[in-house]
Amino acid sequence: MVADSATPHPTAFGGHLLPQGEKGYLRGMDLSPDILAWRADLLRPPGALNTLARATQQRVNRIIPEKVHAAITAAIEGMTRAMLVGSDFTTGDPLVGLTLDERRARAGKAIDGWKAAAAAEGGITGAGGFLAAAADFPLLMSLKIKLLFDLAAIFGHDGAALSERLFILHVFELAFSDAAHRAGVLAALDDWDAKPHPAHLDDFDWRAFQQQYRDHIDLAKLAQFLPVVGAPLGAIVNWRLVERLGRTAVMAYRMRAEQGAGRPTPQAPT
Repeated sequence: MVADSATPHPTAFGGHLLPQGEKGYLRGMDLSPDILAWRADLLRPPGALNTLARATQQRVNRIIPEKVHAAITAAIEGMTRAMLVGSDFTTGDPLVGLTLDERRARAGKAIDGWKAAAAAEGGITGAGGFLAAAADFPLLMSLKIKLLFDLAAIFGHDGAALSERLFILHVFELAFSDAAHRAGVLAALDDWDAKPHPAHLDDFDWRAFQQQYRDHIDLAKLAQFLPVVGAPLGAIVNWRLVERLGRTAVMAYRMRAEQGAGRPTPQAPT
């Protein structure tokens, strides 16, 4: 079968055929134009500066000894696992019976609150010198995970379920990774509620998770270690990172709803 030259390849959007134009079609359902635009933006090839920065980071990563990479991966995996299973991240029951507009309004308020908290935390640690700035990494990550749990509940999902915690990990990944990696993450999120999911976190690619996240924020966060300007820059950077994560999560949950959220989730094979 020869594909129509006017039609994108199905894998261009996570394996789903989305014809050109404002509307895409997925299992007979339309995706909103702004969601399609968001997906296209996620998959857009990086510009020259981003390509150069990424190449530089990859060269640095190749220089770093494997045992260092392994240690960083283990540390981030341990920290993230602790956050995901900790009782601190329970956010109450999923909200039911709300319209999409009501959910989006609540999500906006939650994002604004966590942006303010992250900015305050970044300003304080940025003003506290090298050690305080270094402490910003786990603190900021904790705030981001808490935001994602809040948004899960707002969009009607139970953050206590392992499948939901895996979704949260993928949303985090989607917000803080390069274009090539985002394509795979977006494909993993597609039709989330129609797929079986692992019964544990061991199969998650923690190495890619930590390296993508670290590479994505390294250049932005380095400025926080500078004297004098560290505090204001720390506040600005944290604000923008949380804003990016919040928007990514809202769009991901909207996409999930339009693709058929609420269907029974198949059980993972035993």
